[in-house]
Amino acid sequence: MVKNKKKAGVARKITKTGEYTYYVTIPREYIEALGWRCKQKVIVKLSGKKIVVEDWKE
Repeated sequence: MVKNKKKAGVARKITKTGEYTYYVTIPREYIEALGWRCKQKVIVKLSGKKIVVEDWKE
C-alpha cells in the first residue's frame, strides 16, 4: 500500500545537459498513450508549482 499518493506515479531524476538546460525522461507508455511521437513539438509551461507539457497543436 502506498502511504503517499504523490509517490504512486513514476519517479524520475532531473539531469543537467548543459549550462542552462535540464531534462526529465518521460516513460514510453505515457508517450504512446498520448499518441505522441519522436521530435514532436510540445509546449512546456509552469502552472503553480508544477510543470505542464502539452501538445503544440492543441
